[in-house]
Amino acid sequence: MAKVWVLQHHPAENLGAIADVLESAALAWQYVRVFDGHPVPADMKGAGGLIVMGGPEAVYQLDRYPYLRAEMALIENALKAGRPVLGVCLGSQLLAATLGANVRRGAQKEIGWYPVRLRPETKDDRLLRGLPEEFVACHWHGDIFDLPAGAVPLASSELTELQAFRYGDRAWGLLFHAEMTQQIVAALVNEFGEGLKRVGIDGDAIVASAPRHLAGLGSIADTIFSRWAAPIQGT
Repeated sequence: MAKVWVLQHHPAENLGAIADVLESAALAWQYVRVFDGHPVPADMKGAGGLIVMGGPEAVYQLDRYPYLRAEMALIENALKAGRPVLGVCLGSQLLAATLGANVRRGAQKEIGWYPVRLRPETKDDRLLRGLPEEFVACHWHGDIFDLPAGAVPLASSELTELQAFRYGDRAWGLLFHAEMTQQIVAALVNEFGEGLKRVGIDGDAIVASAPRHLAGLGSIADTIFSRWAAPIQGT
């Protein structure tokens, strides 16, 4: 059974819906809980894929979060080895930075349930082709990034021009959260609710509206993540 490394930056931000897909694909995964001091693997030996989850860290604060350098080195190793890579939120920012793109603070935080609009380039994208041109996903970020050189833009939102991109045929960065579950939403609001209030965001409303949006997001998540996992099966 092929194994997938999962870099986890916060207890609340686990695989969510991705875990169900990996289990259905008979793929094992191993969390690297960097928030607990777990060392980041030096390379991808023994692993068929790499998933880099979200978290409160900032890519431009490498001195404050030195383990992010090790994560970027592992991303680079995975890219060179041709292993499938999936970056979610912070993970997409780390992928973009590894590819040389600028990651910076956005004009305002994008937190809550907002539409994602797919670009025409998705008609040729293995993960996103055939999905609705617009769907609502969960967003939880304050940082944005430029499109890496050689990458293909795939999605946007009203506040953020670049919500997703593909690099080559094995690496994707998704700034939005398709993997979200009710449990993750509740845990994030419980952990960061006071901070949300300070910027005028109603965390309770985000939790309350989650069931309505998750009903439609579930099938989209299943499609995206099962397509990502497909090349790993049998490796």
